[in-house]
Amino acid sequence: MSLHPSAIIEEGAELHPSVQVGPYSIIDAGAVLGEGCIVESCARIYGATRMGRYNRVCHGVTLGSEPQDLSYSPDQARPLVIGDHNQFRENVNISHGVKRDTGTCIGNHNYFMSFSHVGHDCSVGDYNIFANTATLAGHVELAHHIFVSGQVAIHQFCRVGAYCMLGGVSGVPKDIPPYLIANGQRARLIGLNLVGLRRNGFDQSQRSRIKAVYHLLFRSGLRLEQALCAAETKYPGPETEAIVAFVRGSERGVATF
Repeated sequence: MSLHPSAIIEEGAELHPSVQVGPYSIIDAGAVLGEGCIVESCARIYGATRMGRYNRVCHGVTLGSEPQDLSYSPDQARPLVIGDHNQFRENVNISHGVKRDTGTCIGNHNYFMSFSHVGHDCSVGDYNIFANTATLAGHVELAHHIFVSGQVAIHQFCRVGAYCMLGGVSGVPKDIPPYLIANGQRARLIGLNLVGLRRNGFDQSQRSRIKAVYHLLFRSGLRLEQALCAAETKYPGPETEAIVAFVRGSERGVATF
């Protein structure tokens, strides 16, 4: 274990022998850091944090801090659970949970750029990228392989499906189904995330199926449930199943073109 002399590790914190902690960082009692984690300078890891392997925590990051909620009291605290191979760049802030027993959950291989924020009780999947100052309010659910551009703000309880891209300086008040690009001060759908789909190995037939399903949902004039049933019949496949399940599971409503 490599601990800088100025670092403060409270008794009761659990650090794997391979963990490195830089100058002036503080790790509270109760925090758990797995194999190969690196904590750089002036970071604060609060006691509600449970971290997996090979995560990098850069200068000024705060993980597991109290939620920014005026009604919060310490007896409501739930954990912040982090998977493996995540990077938290300078001054990222992630709150611990309040209402869900599982707390705030961060998956694997996510990249958080400077000043991005994840609120309490959010669920973030794998391989997502958060650009500078991207912000998730409480209870947001992100799937996987999503690019959240700079200064994007996602409203509480919203869901974003896999392989989406959210354009810069967008406000997201409703659910964003998978495979799409959304943009705008009140984000609307503007087309398929073709670059993201190609980068992640979706072939032409898969992309065409996705396009056809969304044409049925938003351009056919059919009522939503009729369009969903028609999509399942005419364009069977895993991409169709993902879209249909996401839309049917929406409680806030789905953004439109």
